[in-house]
Amino acid sequence: MTLLISVAAAVGGTVSFSLLFGVPTKYYPYCGLIGGAGWAVYSILIQSSTAPGAALFATIVVILLSRLFAVRERCPVTIFLISGLFPLVPGAGVYWTAYYIVTNELDKASQTGYMALKVAVAIVLGIVFVFELPQGIFRVFSKKENRE
Repeated sequence: MTLLISVAAAVGGTVSFSLLFGVPTKYYPYCGLIGGAGWAVYSILIQSSTAPGAALFATIVVILLSRLFAVRERCPVTIFLISGLFPLVPGAGVYWTAYYIVTNELDKASQTGYMALKVAVAIVLGIVFVFELPQGIFRVFSKKENRE
């Protein structure tokens, strides 16, 4: 039940970020679906894996879905990519790193900062891996009138 609630919160957060990011309203459902799917994968994998590993595979899911919907809807992939990655960004880790630095708890700051850095690098690697796939792979999912 908590997984369902956290995925619903991720969908809501992703759609809210899409609103702030200026995404056209017709793409909100796609953005929410992508953000929720990425968070669901992350939440499931974090129970048996490390945070960077879970973030890597969740990012791969987000990028694959972003590219798929971008081809299907004939729009830029960044519309879905940036919104979909929103739940995965290690913002809390960066916040706690800054907090521990200000409170002079440098050992905790280095631990949380290093973990946030590893998660950020995992997200970048996931983006790079999937963007190296040829565009033709995703054309299979385009709308019928777009294939001609």
